[in-house]
Amino acid sequence: MAMSRPRTVFFGSDAIALPLLDWLVGPEGAAQVELTAVYTQPDRPVGRGQQVQANAIKRWALDRGLPVHQPAKLTPEVRAAYIAAPPDLALVMAYGHILREDFIAAAPLGTINFHASLLPAFRGASPIQTAVAAGVSGTGVSFMRIVRALDAGPVADREAVPVEALDTALDVEQKLAAACVPLLARALPSLLAGGLDFAAQDAAAATFCRKLTKDDAALDFAAPACALAARINGLNPWPAAQVEWRGQALKFGLADAPSEMGTEVAAGTVLGADEAGLLIATGAGVLRVRRLQKPGGRMLAAAEFLRGSPIAQGTVFASRSMAPLVASQPFPAGARPGP
Repeated sequence: MAMSRPRTVFFGSDAIALPLLDWLVGPEGAAQVELTAVYTQPDRPVGRGQQVQANAIKRWALDRGLPVHQPAKLTPEVRAAYIAAPPDLALVMAYGHILREDFIAAAPLGTINFHASLLPAFRGASPIQTAVAAGVSGTGVSFMRIVRALDAGPVADREAVPVEALDTALDVEQKLAAACVPLLARALPSLLAGGLDFAAQDAAAATFCRKLTKDDAALDFAAPACALAARINGLNPWPAAQVEWRGQALKFGLADAPSEMGTEVAAGTVLGADEAGLLIATGAGVLRVRRLQKPGGRMLAAAEFLRGSPIAQGTVFASRSMAPLVASQPFPAGARPGP
């Protein structure tokens, strides 16, 4: 039997969830559910000045007078308080804490997660960056029940988005944020009525991604140009692919592969530049870097950057090994696998 405006709690800590939150308190969402509280990560130091700031989700909730809970850990006391007065429905996206069974089971209508991939692909901590870095032509958001296994719960619905050749992870994140709205609008009425079907994932088709680290900024120019371009775009804005140049870190912010033809020079050698970017030899084809950034500077279009800081033809960027970002099995907790 459907409930009348079920009390709903949201768990999330990233701005990707703002469009779905706006929908929840807008005319269509608010007619179906009552958003009663938000759980998010504690305030943290941000930026160069390391000033402690609230995240975008907390600011959004406070602006609307909603109660905000920011436990540093989901301690037994936090869980007991939640379970003592549970919501009817819990929605989760990019929260940052692992929910235990008692938390998951507390809401009668379920604890439902928005995962930023087309499951079972890209289970894990960095699905957006890894999808772009893998060179896929599309990804999406999955509406799924949370279980204790990593992103392995049954899925009710998915909303796909395209990944264009020059999309960065930030571009795709914005597409996925918008995609949450039609996904929720489509699924919520059936969920509230008890008629939404959740289907088990194909575990044999699952792929896994991991938490990114600063070391993932490395580039190995022996790799094909198309693979390097995808990795550069997938790691924008963080950790941002980079090379050493004149004793400092030079970040690459956007790239493509204009030619698959081989070159007669060593991988990593600068071949020159065209109107769109810096051209670099790779193990297979030519890499064109369209945006560059020096320490302390802004990310600039290549032509603007090169006018002020020319990079000589024949310059050779040293390669560094690139650890895999995706695997057919879960990565060990806290581990960064070798190349």
